[in-house]
Amino acid sequence: MQEDETGLGVRLPSIALGPLRAVLVRVAIALAIVLAMFALVMMDLDGYRDGADGQVSALDALYYVTVSISTTGYGDITPVSPEARIVNILAVTPLRIAFLVVLVGTTLEVLTRRTHDAIRIRRWRARLRDHTVIIGFGTKGRAASRTLLENDRTKDSIVVVDPDHGIIQEAAADGFVGVHGDATRSEVLNRAGVPVAKEIIIATQRDDTAALVTLTARQLNSAAMIVAAVREAENDPLVRQSGADVVITSSDAAGRMLGVATQSPAVSSLIEDFLAYGKGLDLYERPVTSLEVGKAPSVSDGFVVAVVRDGQTLTYADPRASALLAGDRLVVIHVPPLRD
Repeated sequence: MQEDETGLGVRLPSIALGPLRAVLVRVAIALAIVLAMFALVMMDLDGYRDGADGQVSALDALYYVTVSISTTGYGDITPVSPEARIVNILAVTPLRIAFLVVLVGTTLEVLTRRTHDAIRIRRWRARLRDHTVIIGFGTKGRAASRTLLENDRTKDSIVVVDPDHGIIQEAAADGFVGVHGDATRSEVLNRAGVPVAKEIIIATQRDDTAALVTLTARQLNSAAMIVAAVREAENDPLVRQSGADVVITSSDAAGRMLGVATQSPAVSSLIEDFLAYGKGLDLYERPVTSLEVGKAPSVSDGFVVAVVRDGQTLTYADPRASALLAGDRLVVIHVPPLRD
């Protein structure tokens, strides 16, 4: 993870290779190089001479490979035939260089990774616009991300903020950009690109934290759509006053679903269907067209259940929604076509 002066970092999506696995991969490559070099020497034992007895055995060949590939080179075993010398020039020397590269690879990776990560983060910041920031990546935050992805969002348009370093690592492994830190601090929200975000989803564990994060986010971005979740209904007004456009009361919503399920399981299943995008009936919001202006919602395409006007939601039974106006938005039930 790239760290900055505050000690809080940004983690870009990447394929993580664990330390043990990285070491094992390098060891396997090194052994493969040694075996390849040993095989080359064994193919022409007569082309080598041992200073002790003149003969080169398999053990002598392995000894020669180990001292040669480590550049120790005692000189007691040497290639004497033209063929053996050509093999040393064309194959053994490149293998020796490759072996040394593998040995120093870990050090080089450590030295270059920080610079490489810094470049990647600068490029990411340069193109970061109109994205969605999810603050809190627990159960609610993960469910929100799945819904966004089901609504044709891409993972690179979602930034996750969470104070838990392990959660940020999991988010990055899933393909999201993760920002580790306390979201009540403006520098952390700036790092997540909140000032240029299009939507902000606040799914923190505590209601007081949600209110403070909402207030901070609204100060940084006056135009973004802010949706916040609270546990208790009594905290709904506080979070709205802090700047949230929509507040979802999780305990009340769950309680209503439980009550509906006990009285009418079919209705609860239908509500779940509405919430699962692309799996049946879908609720979506769209702008009113010029052809629909002045007409009743009932003549519009799709089944209109509400009209959004000047930020206020009017139900289908509201007399103010009897005629559509320019600038209205329609909440419509989409019915997928029947399949053969």
